[in-house]
Amino acid sequence: MDVTVKFLGGAGAVTGSKYLIDLGEFEFLVDCGLYQGNRELRDRNWDKFPMPPMEMEAIVLTHAHLDHIGYLPKLVKQGFSGPIYCTEATAELAKILLLDSGKLQEEEAEYARKKGYSKHDNPQPLYTQEDAEAVFPKLVPQEFERPFSIHPDVTVTYYHAGHILGASIVKILVKGKEQEKKLVFSGDLGRYHDPILYPPSRIPKADILWIESTYGDRVSPPVKPEEELGRAIRDTFDRGGLVIIPAFAVGRTQLVMYYLFQLMEKGKIPKAPIFLDSPMAINATKLYLDFKSDHQLTAVLEDDNNHPFDHPQLHYFQKQEQSRSLNEYRGNAIIISASGMATGGRVLHHLFHHLPDEKNGVVFVGYQAEGTRGRRLLEGEPEIRIYGREVPVKAKIYQIDGLSAHADQNELMDWAEGFIEKPKIAFIIHGEEKSASVLGQKLHEELGWRTILPQYLESFLLFENI
Repeated sequence: MDVTVKFLGGAGAVTGSKYLIDLGEFEFLVDCGLYQGNRELRDRNWDKFPMPPMEMEAIVLTHAHLDHIGYLPKLVKQGFSGPIYCTEATAELAKILLLDSGKLQEEEAEYARKKGYSKHDNPQPLYTQEDAEAVFPKLVPQEFERPFSIHPDVTVTYYHAGHILGASIVKILVKGKEQEKKLVFSGDLGRYHDPILYPPSRIPKADILWIESTYGDRVSPPVKPEEELGRAIRDTFDRGGLVIIPAFAVGRTQLVMYYLFQLMEKGKIPKAPIFLDSPMAINATKLYLDFKSDHQLTAVLEDDNNHPFDHPQLHYFQKQEQSRSLNEYRGNAIIISASGMATGGRVLHHLFHHLPDEKNGVVFVGYQAEGTRGRRLLEGEPEIRIYGREVPVKAKIYQIDGLSAHADQNELMDWAEGFIEKPKIAFIIHGEEKSASVLGQKLHEELGWRTILPQYLESFLLFENI
């Protein structure tokens, strides 16, 4: 049989990951991501899928971020009816994230309809919450490090990738008439010294490798993020203020909660109320208790009522009335709320009410994309528009480095050096052009690998007559 791959996303960009593997009589997709970012990329979500979705027979997911799973409701709506394989934690996270994505799609369409800025007379969502729910019965959860078959000639195994709960490296064995070939997808690789998640697993052999390159051109600074976080909190508390931490609901929030617990227990910051004000983050945090074998905190979580996700200072706020009660809060406290770049969500009303007070602090714990409120706050703009009003920025703004969930260049190279044989081809994926190019060149020069930077909709013959 001949084996080909077509790059339907995640090529030349860090979004929309979709890789179509064609074995002739069996076609399946690795990842099914939503395009995010600029208008040109987002418009691809509306393009006609390059093959009839009902002809595709399976999907294999690496992890639950929307740029890897966010197109699933659209594909199911268009007729895909096969199984969607993923790890157990990914299945549960996917339900949380896809429902929220469907809700946002509906709200954006309604807003466009109201304001009349769409080129369509009656703008429609890409998909709805109901479309998202239609995905759930098709999810087929699998254990880590236990091979499973998706076709008589195709066996898949998941290995820990770090990055977020349930994230995996995917090894796919394709059995031909006379030989067997290994396809390996890195997924998104996490950090080697993450205090919560396992480091990326070593994979010794791959005939064809797909390696992410999100941070392929940069090395993270050697900082201790918990110390930087502690300094920002002490500084704000000394002024008698409260701290607002905009944080992504999955991964970043739980890491911040871990560090805050450690800092308080060690006496490095005063014990003060922590309000987790994000229903999605609360639901995601509960999964760390459900999937204890998927992370390193098993022993930590055994101390009932006194661990990072359950202790006297921590308060979970699900209801909007609880969230609104924080508008008038004064004094030492920490509010963690989404979204991480202050582009929407509950964190906006906290910023609206607390930015004008010079006692307060806003601590950013992740990358702030150009054009976002988070980036504008970091760049020192004196006023920020929220809810149609210009809000004076008097609170002190902090940025904590070293909390990224992505492996940097050194860690990507370290993982690549774990292969004891050179892959026949290493496709450099899931990175902007510069980061992919830099990593590809480094892998070629230092490890002697044959690297390819695929383009959107490009196809390659991987094996002939195996």
